[in-house]
Amino acid sequence: MKKTIGILAHVDAGKTTFSEQLLYYTKSIKQRGRVDHQNAFLDNHDIEKQRGITVFADQAMFQFKDNHYYLIDTPGHVDFSPEMERAIAVLDIAIVVVSAVEGVEAHTETVWQLLKKHSIPTFFFINKIDRTGANVEAVMKQIQQELSSDAVLLEANEDGLKWDESVIEMIAERDEQLLDYYMEHGFEPMQWQEAMRRTIMEARIYPCFAGSALHDIGVEPFLAAFDSLTVTSYADDKPLSGRIYKLRYDQAGTLVAFIKLLGGTLSVRDELSYGAGLQDKITQIRRYNGSSYETISTAYAGELIAVTGLSQPQTGDGIGAMSERISYDMQPTLRSRVQLEQTINPKEALRYFRMLETEEPSLNVVWDEKHGDIQLHVMGKIQLEVLEQVVLERFGLQIKFEPPQILYKETIAATVIGYGHFEPLRHYAEVHLMMEPTERGAGVSYSSNCHVDMLSDALQRLVGQHVLEREHHGLLTGSALTDVHVTLLRGRDHNKHTHGGDFREATFRALRQGLEKAENVLLEPYYQFKIVVQTEQLGRVISDIQRAHGTLDPLETEGEKAIITGKAPVATMLDYSSELASFTQGKGKLHLSFGGYAPCHNASEVIERTGYNKDADPEYTSSSIFCAKGAGYSVRWDEAEQLMHIEKG
Repeated sequence: MKKTIGILAHVDAGKTTFSEQLLYYTKSIKQRGRVDHQNAFLDNHDIEKQRGITVFADQAMFQFKDNHYYLIDTPGHVDFSPEMERAIAVLDIAIVVVSAVEGVEAHTETVWQLLKKHSIPTFFFINKIDRTGANVEAVMKQIQQELSSDAVLLEANEDGLKWDESVIEMIAERDEQLLDYYMEHGFEPMQWQEAMRRTIMEARIYPCFAGSALHDIGVEPFLAAFDSLTVTSYADDKPLSGRIYKLRYDQAGTLVAFIKLLGGTLSVRDELSYGAGLQDKITQIRRYNGSSYETISTAYAGELIAVTGLSQPQTGDGIGAMSERISYDMQPTLRSRVQLEQTINPKEALRYFRMLETEEPSLNVVWDEKHGDIQLHVMGKIQLEVLEQVVLERFGLQIKFEPPQILYKETIAATVIGYGHFEPLRHYAEVHLMMEPTERGAGVSYSSNCHVDMLSDALQRLVGQHVLEREHHGLLTGSALTDVHVTLLRGRDHNKHTHGGDFREATFRALRQGLEKAENVLLEPYYQFKIVVQTEQLGRVISDIQRAHGTLDPLETEGEKAIITGKAPVATMLDYSSELASFTQGKGKLHLSFGGYAPCHNASEVIERTGYNKDADPEYTSSSIFCAKGAGYSVRWDEAEQLMHIEKG
């Protein structure tokens, strides 16, 4: 049986040390490494060794009894959450490591929400029980109150699980037939074991164990219990299906796509369909274990593999019968500009950053042609520090980043129609686009309501391609346009004079002309926050949130603790963790997660500070080009509408 498992935790909970123990017990490695000794098997990158944190979601393999395991050690720092989420999406079972001293921390909640989103069966390992201040009962209560009331503390030894009355009854309560059996005949271990396995794999119960990974306490019994309580079912005789969950360039510069194979088999030289109708021939299949790999000729359902030969893969792409691309929740809310030394060619640096963007799509690298600048989206300052090291080690470039800024977006408040005409000599295209505001987070979408008698299907699709091929600049700050649905109402080409690029010009001009007429709205990212403090500190927190332009949900109290939840702008909450730690003497807890975009609380200030000149954007113009007397001439957006060739419907 093949099982893909992921080890997840808040940074410093002991996740990598726990992974080392599993690999050691199963004889996958000959000696246990330690993060503080810089010799952990899975933290094999120099950056990870230097910083003592996991940055990349690397994988290992081990065998236990009759089962084959693929283990993914995921990043524990919030700045690398997108990498963690992509790994979570292909897990069969997750193991969340929680410190017995610190308990459920902010990032633990982020991990938990992602596991729930993807319906991943989950085990907890309460680690570091040997440390001063460890309190398994208190942490267990935290897990039940803050994560799931379906969590249950179990004990295990070499002989298997220890069944106490509370666990027996908890399992029986979740299985009607088992409850009837229990009332009539009492407890029977094998039936309970099977029922527990079933409820765990249905993500209806979450087993918790305690121990110390560093001092080898409780890890071996945990592994035995984990093995007996989990099950997967993959079939080689089903149609080929799977998911691309990671992309990397190897040392030779070859693009490698990491795939979880969910069904069927895949062999070298096979034609593989993936993404939006793409198809390429597989040139190599690799099976990675840490930083090394072996090549294989055929891969089977349930395996984690890596392939070469794909020309345009994207993280999240489905393969074979699973064609749709998965969406991810973790999104950067900051952007930063790359500072290059004068001796570095910006276009060369851009090529390297495009490679990094392929591996980490959330970077969303943007090239500013006018200023020769490279900008990218990031989660936080630690990610920027790591990127500086990555660029130096991989590409030999010494770079710096400007301090990160808030990543704003723009939308419109009401429906408008934009008109674009492009007719320099021997060119012709005209489009009329309706632009409607949509719900937050919807992005930009496209449809056509144009009759084929007016414009062919192929050209209608071409207009849609141009609408969706890139981020479009809003008029207020030049930030990305979002949450707009664009409908093609009318279009016209010319049998002789329409050439490639004409409809791109007309489409962009129509979009821009529509924005000129619209009520534009500046959006900023918000955090969904959860703050836990002592009740006497409640007034201070409420005052802070109000000052931060946040909104509060109904308050909750649990004994002497107050739980405050709500939403607030990222801009006003960026440094609040250190402020909270200061006035609560480190006892207050803050959990921040991306809460979407909403109208900016200080739009006028941001617009003035940005200083974007919509009339000087080299990539956009709202004017249209018409032709008269054999020459093209430009007409301003507010006059062009009256000159359009197609009558308004």
